Amino acid sequence: MVNESLIISQDLQRNLFTDPETRTRHLRLKAIAGLLKVNYAATVDLDHFSAPPDQIFEMPVASLPGQVLPYIYPSRYCQSDRLHKLAVKEFGHLQHGYSRVQAIRDWVLNRVTFRSNSSTGNTTAVDTLIEEVGVCRDFAHLMIALCRAVNIPARFVTGIDYGADPILGPTDFHAYVEVFLSGHWFIFDPSGVAIPMGFVRICTGRDAADSAFATIFGNVRGASPVINIQAINNADGILVLPQHVPYALSTSEKLDSN
Repeated sequence: MVNESLIISQDLQRNLFTDPETRTRHLRLKAIAGLLKVNYAATVDLDHFSAPPDQIFEMPVASLPGQVLPYIYPSRYCQSDRLHKLAVKEFGHLQHGYSRVQAIRDWVLNRVTFRSNSSTGNTTAVDTLIEEVGVCRDFAHLMIALCRAVNIPARFVTGIDYGADPILGPTDFHAYVEVFLSGHWFIFDPSGVAIPMGFVRICTGRDAADSAFATIFGNVRGASPVINIQAINNADGILVLPQHVPYALSTSEKLDSN
């Protein structure tokens, strides 16, 4: 984080806390009746760790760091236990490593059709497998469930899809996947509609239930959020724009085995 600012239109108490495991930051507000606007601005430095895919390996469960273990279990939207037989049939025979995760990502991309407003807040990975249609969060849930079904830790990420094809509309919130391999959380986009190099992470969790960009309680009438984002020169004065690359990308620090 280079700098940030938060402007709230109402004079409210701000309750801030950070999840010790995911490092996700939370802001809780109790608004009063009337219009409420929350404006957050930040300049962030995306410092990617990159590695050749053929040098990235799966880690046995016994070697996983403790904080990674929750991401191999079934969760509300990612019923990996129900997809175990399918995952073993489709991917159990493949060489373990980045290439197997890439095969899972490609399988989801090829099986599911992206269609706006085709799912609801109750749609699960199993639903998406059956219906074969969904939005970015549905692609992510299905990929995560299949990875976990073969003991590969995978987590849900809510972020921003800077660099996506303009034909899809303006920059928006985006759901994608991070998979734990060789001590890093590597980025995958099973929906195929965005460019991983341009993702800006907001929060992570087991699935969408843990990772909403906002949760609203009470009688509130909300408006669609407005996102403005642009790339700027880095510290060396170089402008780097998102592009598809042949190597693996991660924005997380390496985690050592316990």
